[in-house]
Amino acid sequence: MSPYVDVSSNKETNKKSTSRNIRFIQAAISVVKSTHLKPYSCKYSKKTYTQYQLFVLILFKDYRNQHYREFIEDVGDMENVQETLDLSVVPHFTTLQKFLRRIKSLYLRITFKKTVDLFYTIDEVIPITAVDSSGFTSGYCSHYFSERTGKIRKHFLKTSISVDTDEGVITGYLVSNGRVHDTRHAEKLLPQCHKMRKSECYVMDKGYDSENIHQLIRDDLHAHSVIPIRSWNNEIISGKYRREMACQFDSTRYPRRQIVETRFSVLKRKFSGDLKARIFLIQMKEIAVKMIVCNIHRHLQFFILKVFYRAKIL
Repeated sequence: MSPYVDVSSNKETNKKSTSRNIRFIQAAISVVKSTHLKPYSCKYSKKTYTQYQLFVLILFKDYRNQHYREFIEDVGDMENVQETLDLSVVPHFTTLQKFLRRIKSLYLRITFKKTVDLFYTIDEVIPITAVDSSGFTSGYCSHYFSERTGKIRKHFLKTSISVDTDEGVITGYLVSNGRVHDTRHAEKLLPQCHKMRKSECYVMDKGYDSENIHQLIRDDLHAHSVIPIRSWNNEIISGKYRREMACQFDSTRYPRRQIVETRFSVLKRKFSGDLKARIFLIQMKEIAVKMIVCNIHRHLQFFILKVFYRAKIL
């Protein structure tokens, strides 16, 4: 092996990572400011940092998939990031933790909606939406309990998401503490994501096989549903729409369901499936932040592709 280090290649990678970070921060700033979040939490604030700056730093931390302490140390070395955010002083890591604890979940929902609006026009309808669920783990447990059992106890939060299968955009999410049946999640998630962005068809796996879910999608949301029936080795299939699924199953639309599994995989591999907080309400906020970051990241991917093809044409 050569003892010399290729300095030019290191500089190029540093430039790429720096430009990638700046693009994300600029996109996050525009999204956060469109939510009309107040600059300061109260009139007695010290006004050292605005809520915009702290919110963008929270999003940037999840984008880099770092812990609070490590992240703040890195931001202290990033002069470009400090200039973009107009930071005169880098905040302490506990300032970010307190901000996440303090901010209302309503603002996270509004910010998430703004990220969804980046991809669509006002009346645009999604052709196919896929729905699935997975779990985000919280690794915290009693040290005494871990020693006594010899196992690492992991609690998880069940999270269901809806994804546009054409754009790969998360259009809705729902979080619960512990095990909840898929159909119960779908009953709340489907009206939520349909209100956010209407869809012509919803595809789901066998776990969502229920006549009530079919009725909700077809009668209330006025869309198509593609859900395979469970095989109980029984000739009698109850329900009008379930019998229709048994006779006329749409095998061309159903494979699009794999897109939601891909989105979960990207979400956990790139932005981590572990939660840092111990309190359930803050854990829900952490998941909401991950959804926002995932959509902004997806938006930047489309932006880079547009620039690439535009340069190729020129």
